Amino acid sequence: MLSRFMSGSIRNLEREYSCTVRLLDDTEYTCTIQRDAKGQYLFDLICHHLNLLEKDYFGIRYVDPDKQRHWLEVTKSIAKQMKSQPPFTMCLRVKFYPPEPAALKEEITRYLVFLQIKRDLYHGRLLCKTSDAAMLAAHILQAEIGDYDPGKHPEGYSSKFQFFPKHSERLERRIADLHKTELIGQTPETSERNFLQKAQMLETYGVDPHPCKDVSGNPAFLAFTPFGFVVLQGNKRVHFLRWNEVTKLKFEGKTFNVYANQKEIILTYFAPTPEACKHLWKCGVENQAFYKLEKSSQVRTVSSSNLFFKGSRFRYSGRVAKEVMEQSSKIKREPPEIHRSGLVPSRSCPSITHGPRLTSVPRTRRRAVHISIMEGLESLRDSAHSTPVRSVSHGESFMPRSRSQATVGSERTAVISDEAYSPSDSVLPTPVADHSMEQAVSRQINGAPCSIEEEKESEAGTPMRGEVGDFGGAQEGAGGDLSLSEVEQVNKFVLSVLRLLLVTIGLLFVLLLLLIILTESDLDIAFLRDIRQTPEFEQFHYEYFCPLRRWFACKLRWVGGLLINK
Repeated sequence: MLSRFMSGSIRNLEREYSCTVRLLDDTEYTCTIQRDAKGQYLFDLICHHLNLLEKDYFGIRYVDPDKQRHWLEVTKSIAKQMKSQPPFTMCLRVKFYPPEPAALKEEITRYLVFLQIKRDLYHGRLLCKTSDAAMLAAHILQAEIGDYDPGKHPEGYSSKFQFFPKHSERLERRIADLHKTELIGQTPETSERNFLQKAQMLETYGVDPHPCKDVSGNPAFLAFTPFGFVVLQGNKRVHFLRWNEVTKLKFEGKTFNVYANQKEIILTYFAPTPEACKHLWKCGVENQAFYKLEKSSQVRTVSSSNLFFKGSRFRYSGRVAKEVMEQSSKIKREPPEIHRSGLVPSRSCPSITHGPRLTSVPRTRRRAVHISIMEGLESLRDSAHSTPVRSVSHGESFMPRSRSQATVGSERTAVISDEAYSPSDSVLPTPVADHSMEQAVSRQINGAPCSIEEEKESEAGTPMRGEVGDFGGAQEGAGGDLSLSEVEQVNKFVLSVLRLLLVTIGLLFVLLLLLIILTESDLDIAFLRDIRQTPEFEQFHYEYFCPLRRWFACKLRWVGGLLINK
């Protein structure tokens, strides 16, 4: 708390801040920004550094000291958005997933999206059948280490790489077989394009879920895809609304409402905190504007409440998807050089970098990962198709199976997933720029180094372990939560009615005063003359207004006399 109070004074004293942005290949870009620099300035710096033109799909993400994720707003000052002390630490991520990533115009854009989806695969967010998983992993191997070479790649070399949260020996052998036989001769660009084409067809592509509860207290995950709004519970999708079906997104406190034009359907969910609910709402507003609108001139400021005088207001700033694709088609330049740091021509099998790292090396080098893969973090990436999710058996459930389980059921069609989707089961450290000892100790407990130079972002933005317990026990206290939520809803409704009544009375009083001033003035306007000639106005003027004016004049002379005597 003390650091938060100090941060304001520090920002006022400093004219420049150091800012580090962790890129998708895990390298870091450090720069110095002015105190009043806006988010657009930093974002343009990063895109210029990457030689990136199709930049509208990307954004800069940061995590505040309360472990809440945010997207950096390009129209606002960076210093005013950050709640932590400088130096600031952020991450470049894909903000709007392209509906057809393999069809992107430039190779550099496809490569960055490839890195993002590879991270999704690594963290258990891009889920798929074993056959699809093997092909995706083989494409990653081909793109990053090239053709199979017996002299460089000994028996079992694919087991040295971690592509998924969990996988079996059988899957490792299948990955190696595909890499050795079917992908020989493919360039990194071709392998990456084939990887994107495969990934975009999966049912879990394009979703960035937010943990919530439904009205019964059951855990649910809300997400916005290039194709609409989706709700996931357990191992299946329970709601899917296309963007042209979604009419309004509203929130108040922890309550998030989705309105659809199908008989005015209202879906209500409860976020863990008001801040998480506001972030969910802003993400929904941005995704709806980006994917639904024809042009950016149609973007309007959106209110979080149905009442104009309360709630948050937010406006998406940027181009929409159709404008981005039109602009991309006009790009004519020599393809920029791409430095793929994953290609390591070493006799020993390199570790493909996926997500957070535990070892510290200079910033100009990539950091290898030797950690065991966490169980499925937060995301499901929903499909581009509108077909409902099929029912899933134990052999085709949505979360990673252990190696022993996969070996026993190797004859069945397997899925890189567990029996229940629970993205809060494992939590990675977050990039909070707080240097207190308490957070340093907590980072050590979570298995991360104390230095904020290490990868500390939770890709899922899930609650910490203390919060996970409460989230997991929601079903036990469903009755109490439901009754409490009903009381809260009644209280909020009463307060809204009272506010509306007070505002209405105030507006009527102001309008009455304004009308009196106008009628008693010397303005010669037709409708004012008509009012002055009515018997009611003459009675009001002589019986009320004139005596009141004389009384005010007398009081003013009396107060003036007192001031003069003093």
